[in-house]
Parts: sequence; C-alpha cells; structure tokens
Amino acid sequence: MYLRAASIHIDDSVLIQQSQAGDTTAMERLILKYQNRIHNVILKMCGNPDDAAELTQETFVKVIESIDKFKGRSSFYTWLFRIGVNLTLNHCQRSARTAPRSLDAEEPAPDGQTRQLLKEFLTDDRAVDPAVLAQSRELCALALQSLLQLEEPQRTVVVLRDIEGMTYAEIADVLNIEIGTVRSRLSRARSHLREVLEAMLT
Repeated sequence: MYLRAASIHIDDSVLIQQSQAGDTTAMERLILKYQNRIHNVILKMCGNPDDAAELTQETFVKVIESIDKFKGRSSFYTWLFRIGVNLTLNHCQRSARTAPRSLDAEEPAPDGQTRQLLKEFLTDDRAVDPAVLAQSRELCALALQSLLQLEEPQRTVVVLRDIEGMTYAEIADVLNIEIGTVRSRLSRARSHLREVLEAMLT
C-alpha cells in the first residue's frame, strides 16, 4: 500500500477538506506524508516487521474509512497516531506471544566502542537521544532489544516521546491520558530502560 510519489507540501487542513470531498489524490498525499513515521512507531512498538506493515496498512484503511468523522478537535497528526497506536496496543494485547522478540534474533555481545556509548548514555540524565543511538548499528539494535522488553504502555510513551519527538500534550492526546500520567509513565519507562541496558553491560 505504500506510496512512492514525490511529497508535495500542502497544509493538512487543505488535504483533509479535499479528502472529505472525495479527492483520492489528497488522501494519497496525506498517506505519503505520514506513512513512514506511522510505520516506524508501530515497528518500535510491536517489534515485528510483518505485523508492523499490516498494522500500518490497517491504520490508513481506518483513516480512509473515518476521514469524514474527523472534526478537527485535535490535529490530524495526533488523530492519525491515536488510530495507529490503539490498533498496535490491541494487537499486542491479543498476541499469544508472551514476550516481544528483537528484530534481530541473535545479537552479539557489545564491543568496546558500543559499551562506551552505552555507558555514556546511561550516565546522562537527558532523554533518550536518537542521534546518539544512531552512532552505531549495534547500539541501535541493543537499544531496540531493550525497548522491546518494556511493557506496552511504557514502550509506547518512550517511542512517542524519544523517537517520534511528540510533546507531552500530544502524547496525552494520542493515548487519552493526563499529561501528569505521561510524565510519570515516561520516567518509569526510562528508568526501566536504563536498567535493561545496564544489564547488557555486565
């Protein structure tokens, strides 16, 4: 279902109005604008490429079916992510798997450089920094492996905040929870994530 046409920068509100009027090209542009971001978030949440592709497609099918119901009370961005995140959380809850799997079935022990990067990350009080995690493919794999060990609610807020870069208000809107709940859940998730990463260094 993924589109490959060049992206055209048009305001979401214009594309939404055109889509609600039955313009399929406008809907395709909305899908094109957000499909990679939605897929990336879903993949980080469920840890399975096949499931992520299917859930991404299901998300946009629901968007197409429900676009007439979108009233603009929240941004299209958060409305879209609410659909994708809810579908993924429901999928994870229905899944018979007792523990999520890493995207790489077997990960080697971290080498010296990766250990050092992890140690620097673990001793830093900042939020998870995607730029730091991107310095090493192995580090990315280890970070993802640890992320998939979090419970779904904690994993979700980490993905939305530290990978997607949403504000606390946007996360609260997507998950339909209070901002205070977002903050406390994120704090616990980051703490747990550091514990998992520390265990990988021992």
